[in-house]
Amino acid sequence: MSERFLVSGGNRLVGEVSVGGAKNSVLKLMAATLLAEGTSTITNCPDILDVPLMAEVLRGLGCEVVLEGSVVHITTPAEPKYHADFPAVKQFRASVCVLGPLVARCKRAVVALPGGDAIGSRPLDMHQSGLRLLGAHSEIQHGCVVAEADELRGANIRLAFPSVGATENILMAAVLAKGETVIDNAAREPDIVDVCNMLNNMGAQVSGAGTSTLTIKGVESLTPTTHRVIGDRIVAATWGIAAAMTRGDVRVRGVNPKHLSLVLDKLRSAGSEISLEADGFRVVQHQRPTAVNFATLPFPGFPTDLQPMAIGLAAVANGTSMITENVFEARFRFVEEMIRLGADARTDGHHAVVRGVPQLSSAPVWSSDIRAGAGLVLAGLCADGVTEVHDVFHIDRGYPKFVENLTDLGGNIERVSEEAAPLVTELLQ
Repeated sequence: MSERFLVSGGNRLVGEVSVGGAKNSVLKLMAATLLAEGTSTITNCPDILDVPLMAEVLRGLGCEVVLEGSVVHITTPAEPKYHADFPAVKQFRASVCVLGPLVARCKRAVVALPGGDAIGSRPLDMHQSGLRLLGAHSEIQHGCVVAEADELRGANIRLAFPSVGATENILMAAVLAKGETVIDNAAREPDIVDVCNMLNNMGAQVSGAGTSTLTIKGVESLTPTTHRVIGDRIVAATWGIAAAMTRGDVRVRGVNPKHLSLVLDKLRSAGSEISLEADGFRVVQHQRPTAVNFATLPFPGFPTDLQPMAIGLAAVANGTSMITENVFEARFRFVEEMIRLGADARTDGHHAVVRGVPQLSSAPVWSSDIRAGAGLVLAGLCADGVTEVHDVFHIDRGYPKFVENLTDLGGNIERVSEEAAPLVTELLQ
């Protein structure tokens, strides 16, 4: 049943919140279990919709998957199926990360072109070109990306852009290739490091994780392992920005603050008091935020996944902010919904100019992706009246226990079915 959130503004967020495992890591870790016959266990899995979706993808490939709270057990057969063309694959972008492991294990992969967030073009060219350099033949056929190789051989591969997905697919194929593979201009995200750590625990020989050059020495086979997912830096930063927007005081636990150095520096520039802790950080905002400029870039730059929250912060800040989107060109579609809430914003290509206003005004708005949905809820916390946020299934794909966590911090939010929820106009009568 379709649902929406009713968000009442005006409350300051105060308290403590713990984040679970990283969405951008756990799905790739689950895919990596295809590389080894036997049972692998992944702990600290987030309670988000994409985890059971990935479980369905793996079951379709012949794996046995058992979900037990924050733990997932995945048993991979000696000969996994190589054809991933079923509904679950098409529902989210991360499903394409089974491509590399399947080519490595099965010598062939047929993976339906994935769905996911509407944030702009995310072609698979770099995935395919990297696999071709490893010796695979790859093309798009009948709505699927097809790759096959009698034998994968190590190669020197330079990515045109440090794509996280391409880095992961090439990496997971290369661990079972003959010889040495070097990936230059590789993605450096903490999620990549997490995948590399798990692969090495399985017997792979990967070095350079966290740098722009990955070196992979292929091995004959991998073995199952147990691995704990790193904390979700995007969820953690969302709560930190929410504290700044609502002039709150929030302690965030369960994340490495070093993964958010630039984000926390931006919050300091906006007037937040930041305290770093071993497993998190604290954000205290006493006054209206100060306008700050943001430019999204691959890690260690400002994450594109936090751009909607940055625009929300700019919308209520004192002054004018410039936000530049350098990763996904269509993320600014979200700005139209912010304007519904009274934001003074305009976009021009990859740039958005936002003039902060003292308070936003409630309105019905529609979420187009995970992060846009979270950004709209944060904006609703700073608006007068009740804001309706529709299509909240997007938020459920990336934020565990979103309503519960926000309520515990003092936010006023309610989840209701589309049929049961009153319209804003009715609430105002």
